[in-house]
Amino acid sequence: MQKLRWRALVALRRLLTGAICAIALLALLSVHLRASRFSGLPGIADPRKLPAVTSPPARFSVPSVRRRSARRFSELDEDFVRQYELKYQRQGTGQSWTRELAPPHFLKPPASSAKLDGANGSSHSVKLWKPPSNRDFVPCTEPGLDYTSPRGSQGYLLVSTNGGLNQMRAGICDMVAVARIINATLVIPELDKRSFWQDTSNFSDVFDEDHFINALANDIRVIRKLPEELATAAKAVKYFKSWSGMDYYQNEIASMWDEHKVIRAAKSDSRLANNNLPPDIQKLRCRACYGALRFAPKIEAMGKMLVDRMRAHGPYIALHLRYEKDMLAFSGCTHDLSEPEADELKLIRENTSHWKVKEIDPMEQRSKGYCPLTPKEVGIFLTALGYPSNTPIYIAAGEIYGGDSRMAGLRARYPMLRRKEFLASVEELQPFTNHSSQMAALDYIVSVESDVFIPSYSGNMARAVEGHRRFLGHKKTISPDRKTLVRIFDKIDLRTRKEGKKLSNQIIELHKRRQGSPRKRKGPIAGTKGTDRFRSEEPFYVNPLPDCLCHRESPSLNTSQIS
Repeated sequence: MQKLRWRALVALRRLLTGAICAIALLALLSVHLRASRFSGLPGIADPRKLPAVTSPPARFSVPSVRRRSARRFSELDEDFVRQYELKYQRQGTGQSWTRELAPPHFLKPPASSAKLDGANGSSHSVKLWKPPSNRDFVPCTEPGLDYTSPRGSQGYLLVSTNGGLNQMRAGICDMVAVARIINATLVIPELDKRSFWQDTSNFSDVFDEDHFINALANDIRVIRKLPEELATAAKAVKYFKSWSGMDYYQNEIASMWDEHKVIRAAKSDSRLANNNLPPDIQKLRCRACYGALRFAPKIEAMGKMLVDRMRAHGPYIALHLRYEKDMLAFSGCTHDLSEPEADELKLIRENTSHWKVKEIDPMEQRSKGYCPLTPKEVGIFLTALGYPSNTPIYIAAGEIYGGDSRMAGLRARYPMLRRKEFLASVEELQPFTNHSSQMAALDYIVSVESDVFIPSYSGNMARAVEGHRRFLGHKKTISPDRKTLVRIFDKIDLRTRKEGKKLSNQIIELHKRRQGSPRKRKGPIAGTKGTDRFRSEEPFYVNPLPDCLCHRESPSLNTSQIS
């Protein structure tokens, strides 16, 4: 009996031992499976490990650095920024810090997407937004040592500006220089109220009049209106010759003071030569354009608010989409338009008396690159450059001809299109509505401050913004090669070419040297003569180098290296 009990006890012990071993094995297997589950899922950290720190301190954020440098690029050494970019891009095999600190809607696009400058991997986001090197060029607009304050003027210069906002801006700055040359007192210019836009704004509605007068006090005398005793006096109305130099103004125009106390410049656009003027006159043009001619306080405040609201989405592109009715009518461009639309534009051109050319071949215009890119073509262009579909884009333009239907192709690729009317309420925009120059000024501010500026056409605003961005440190400005691009787009329409990596590589290569990097202003085209020679020059305000941008002293580089 006792023997039987002993056997039962041994069996029970063996059973308990087996159960304990089985439980232990199950526990080990459970831990192994749990670890494998986490390690097999992308983006899920192993819960047993502390997260690795791969991002730098927030104070070295590239967007924040660039926002500061956009306002005063000289305050921050760009090489310092590049060192931090390189340092943190090379850490480990994880995401780069630029991607980790970006907002959620700025996720990296698929690896197959085309990239600017051959960017790949973690450097993709940086390459898309990174400005070209300023190559140590900084603003230098101070006059020479022998520059004197304005002496007693010989008479008064009245100016009737003409054109849209940016055409008037350039004209005003030129007339400041002309006033200095002919020793005149400049009366606050009159803005164009008879142009296509029919804007009733006065100078003080668009520009800061007090600042304009005070900022130029050491250059010329500026007054708000003629003295009462001269208000009704006879005035010499003169159409200054286009692209004139010192001899013309010092001799032909200045000699008019012998008989007249008041000279009225009937037009202001392109009345001063782009080149071959004294350095002090060229620097004065820059001081006027980038310092004295500031927008009115209410416009500056509203523009800053729009910039801040765009910045809330992260880095953004300002797209000057010059696809408005007046531009298409003036240029005669009708690609992708219906026959009734083309007829409407032709009628506008015929009925606008100061537009000299009436008969235009639209196909020839487009083949020569004289037409603005369509919204659809801009979408193909941006995709080829590698900008992801969630890129915020500010549309710097008036009413697009054809409305939403014309924008459908671009919006399908880039749904984050923003306009001032979207960013601001009706009440906020109310003071500027129905004033085209003031609305254009808001677009100008947002465009100058953007991370990347892309014009679909090289009109007055595109040229003015490009020049201003060059002056501020050569901020990234991509100028589409329209002549080459339209041939590519036509092949895509005919389905003889497809979008993809090969097309992207071609377009990226085509625009590597069209991103706003420092270079000297282009002179006239060889073989041109007379007016055509001046017309072929690159305008002064498109590129103020070398007159208003000087090379910071460096033993390894000099201005002769700039081509």
